[in-house]
Amino acid sequence: MNTRMKTDIWISYLVIVLGLAAVTSTISAIILMMMDQPIPELLIALGSVALAGWARLLISPLNRV
Repeated sequence: MNTRMKTDIWISYLVIVLGLAAVTSTISAIILMMMDQPIPELLIALGSVALAGWARLLISPLNRV
């Protein structure tokens, strides 16, 4: 297995993890809003960072040689 294949696998794992973090934080915020609870700033920050990282990976992955 060459280095490119190993890198591609890790990028795929990272995309899945960031996507799950974004979806989980969004669902949690919706549930908290429905329960009339305040949404913690940490939850908002987690979702924002996950979405930004996810978009960055999908728009411009590592340079291909």
